[in-house]
Amino acid sequence: MLLLFLLTRLCVAAGRDASLSAAGPGDTIGAPPSERVTRFYDSLESKSTRRTVPRLIYRSIFIRGRRDTLGRDRVVDESKRFEPYAGKRIGRIILERGNVFDPDGNKLERFGNRIHAVTRERTIRRDLFFKPGDPLDPDELAKNQQFLRSRSYIAEARIEAVPDPSDSTLVDLVVQTRDSWTISADLSLNINGRTGVELYDANLLGYGNRLSVGTNFDWKNGTYGGNRFEYGIPNILGTFFDAEFIVGRRFEYSDLGFTVKKKFLLPTDYELGISYQDKAEPYYMLFQDSTMRTAGRFLDVWGGRSRYIRPFRNSIYFTGRYSRWTYDIRPEVRPDYNPVFHNSQRVLAGIGIYREKFYSATMVYGFGLKEYLAAGYKAELTGGYIWGEFSHDWYLGMHFSKGGFFNAGYLMGGFTLGSYISPSSGMWYRSGVDFELRYFTPLLVSGRSRIRQFINLSYTQGWNRDTGCDELIEFTEDRGPNALDEKIVGLNRAVLNTETVLFTPWQPYGFKIAFYGFADFALLGRESNIFRNDFFNTIGLGVRIKNERLVFNTIQIRFGVALGKGGFRKAEYFNISNQRRPEQYRYLPEAPEVVPFR
Repeated sequence: MLLLFLLTRLCVAAGRDASLSAAGPGDTIGAPPSERVTRFYDSLESKSTRRTVPRLIYRSIFIRGRRDTLGRDRVVDESKRFEPYAGKRIGRIILERGNVFDPDGNKLERFGNRIHAVTRERTIRRDLFFKPGDPLDPDELAKNQQFLRSRSYIAEARIEAVPDPSDSTLVDLVVQTRDSWTISADLSLNINGRTGVELYDANLLGYGNRLSVGTNFDWKNGTYGGNRFEYGIPNILGTFFDAEFIVGRRFEYSDLGFTVKKKFLLPTDYELGISYQDKAEPYYMLFQDSTMRTAGRFLDVWGGRSRYIRPFRNSIYFTGRYSRWTYDIRPEVRPDYNPVFHNSQRVLAGIGIYREKFYSATMVYGFGLKEYLAAGYKAELTGGYIWGEFSHDWYLGMHFSKGGFFNAGYLMGGFTLGSYISPSSGMWYRSGVDFELRYFTPLLVSGRSRIRQFINLSYTQGWNRDTGCDELIEFTEDRGPNALDEKIVGLNRAVLNTETVLFTPWQPYGFKIAFYGFADFALLGRESNIFRNDFFNTIGLGVRIKNERLVFNTIQIRFGVALGKGGFRKAEYFNISNQRRPEQYRYLPEAPEVVPFR
């Protein structure tokens, strides 16, 4: 944490120097810092572009026209921009499609623009929730902005309403998008010799389709590990159905399957989906600390319907699901042993109510571009029947979550509770509860940098569990101390993750840099009283590097140590990884499921 503090002070000093150098006779002490910084950068750009070398240095560090990391923290209700036009008819829909890089960028950027296939007009139009002649709905337009931005091949998306000067009842809509660079390669290298190379394009020929081709080999013994292919089609023919096909193998892993699905998108809507997989994979037996090969076939079919109740400004929904598991290769099973590997069929149904609204902000999960964050709530009851290999059982569960913005930041909380019920004895068993609380502060100003504090609290507990796989829990990537490198199991788990992120103004070649420090506290064990279980603590520092214009994942470098009751614990002292775009919390209904215990 000391290093993060020193970096913060350096940024404060840099910001103070920038403000002093930018001040002129007309400046006042009360002038907004952002205006003084803007004048400083305008002056710096003017002086730097007079000669070749300073101009090259300036353009390699600063992005022209993108000083979003210097702006004020604002949370905007996106629907309010459209409220003056609510109810008016939509006239023309004009698309403005931007390439990945600025047209006046350096040679490498201009070359990238030439070889990049800009997302086609019909690809963007098929993702619009509205058409000419529809009445303008402010909430629908806000949701559509978020939907466009959620596409991996779209870096920015914005919709503007322009009144028709010749007809006061019409409003033209201008849909502005800018592409991400979508051609990439991933390399996974293991010290045991196993290597995987994946090439993919997330916007094939500008149609939005994703093609991934991977090959695997072992460079130590010269063996071939197989190829794997994935092909994804978003929004097939404008129906909002997505499809994904997977085939291939990777050493002991093999996959053959497909998924076709449509999610809930609007307050009055429907969902429908089917998934089939024939797969084999090594399965880590947590309670034995060993791995065994498993293989089986899995069928999943689900659907649902929602209806917006305007007087209550909420949507009520109903969902249903049928699933079937059939294993060909599996560990030993008994009535109360390894239930996750029992051949079974289940039917689940859910009923609930929800509301969701989008706000825009910056520097939350991203590095400066506008992000669309959901606020709202969801309450759901789930019930069903399971035909198992050894017994038939009822299932009952419930879920509630609520979150939104307030003056002190963003707060979200939720819990899920579920249990199997034996029809013969009425006994509740394999019960589990999962609680989660997330919070982050508004942006805190530190010179030209911005700081945001994140706090996540989670609690998981199980009762009357069976024995075997998935009947105990451990620390996971998102539910555990960051740097701990030990396998600990139990029935109760409590984790408090804290993270301080420093968003710097440095942007070399468009790569934005954020430093972070973390301190995690956790309890895990089999005692019913969570505070009697083993205690763990991890602390560390890291840096994240991301170019928002590229589809490449965020590069993360982390240093950390782990502590416990007896002193230092085994830790992953150094880690370098690539983070995918974080999944933001949503309140949309999904297919009903059994509470996961993991």
